Amino acid sequence: MARQDYTFTSESVSEGHPDKVCDRISDAVLDTFLAEEPEARVACETFATTNRVVIGGEVGLSDQEKLTELKDNLAHIVRRCVREIGYEQDEFHWRTLEITNLLHEQSAHIAQGVNGGEGKEEGAGDQGIMFGYATTETAALMPAPIQYAHAILRRLAEVRKSGEQPTLRPDAKSQISLRYAGGKPVEVTSIVLSTQHCDESQTSADIRAIVEPYIREVLPDGFITPKTEWWVNPTGTFVIGGPDGDAGLTGRKIIVDTYGGAAPHGGGAFSGKDPTKVDRSAAYAARYLAKNVVAAGMAERCTIQLSYAIGVARPLSIYADTHGTGEVDPAAIERAIAHAMDLTPRGIRKHLKLNQPIFERTAAYGHFGREPDADGGFSWENTDLAAALARGV
Repeated sequence: MARQDYTFTSESVSEGHPDKVCDRISDAVLDTFLAEEPEARVACETFATTNRVVIGGEVGLSDQEKLTELKDNLAHIVRRCVREIGYEQDEFHWRTLEITNLLHEQSAHIAQGVNGGEGKEEGAGDQGIMFGYATTETAALMPAPIQYAHAILRRLAEVRKSGEQPTLRPDAKSQISLRYAGGKPVEVTSIVLSTQHCDESQTSADIRAIVEPYIREVLPDGFITPKTEWWVNPTGTFVIGGPDGDAGLTGRKIIVDTYGGAAPHGGGAFSGKDPTKVDRSAAYAARYLAKNVVAAGMAERCTIQLSYAIGVARPLSIYADTHGTGEVDPAAIERAIAHAMDLTPRGIRKHLKLNQPIFERTAAYGHFGREPDADGGFSWENTDLAAALARGV
């Protein structure tokens, strides 16, 4: 039987964290290509350091002339992302940073395994394993520690950008430790918050006075107690931040992006990858399936694993685990999944409507546990498959 009484910790990082700056740029490049052509191929990586951004990787369009035009004119996308995040500091400023563009055309050897045509079904963009997870411990069916860690940073970003708290700066990290009793989160044992600020004279106590009301605002009533430990800017001054303080790279925050360590991870990053890459699309599908299993009342917790081989369309395996909370046999859930959703790369893209520019918004504050958008963003958070899964078991 799973443990019922324990303390679990998850962290989040803000949109101004160096790695998240890179994720944002990579996904903005992806959206630019998808807006031009829904079947565009993109695998974009970004590196950021002091006053410099480097983008590289592979891109592909059916129109070679348009491919060259888009590929060679992405500097304005980079500057827009950095400006909207809020970087205007001396050593990382959207106006003055140096941009190096090393994007090139997609490898023909990869394309031959992925592209369909002439009676050949489109294959997966790579081999790998992908996991999805859902739990009843929050309304979004997400693990509570990562959901609240994200919520804190989203709220601080809002008050920073609105001008309500003008001394805050973009780079920040949060960490929440929650005590569970009877398998349910009941209190916060510790809060860690490090946020960049504008003035070296500001102390840790000054920063706590700024951020504490917003942290209390987003956490459930009663979760913060007199015993809760607070660690706000525990090293002291944090004025030098972002890529000037620490280099950033696309894809280094995969646990922040998913379930905060509360569920397995297949190892593949998301940002900058078009939805033929099952690292991304199948992980979205696995979350969608796990969430719909829980939403259907078949389990309080559910993990779904999918596996793929490069160039092969159908998943090699489907695995479900309800962690002892299930109302039905996990094998029956696996069979229901196989009948309820086409899990080929093209089937996932069609079902979740992924061939559109909806990915830049996913780059910070988690890919999961978000409200679906009217234009199709976060479609994998819908629970419209619950009835079909319930009928199939």
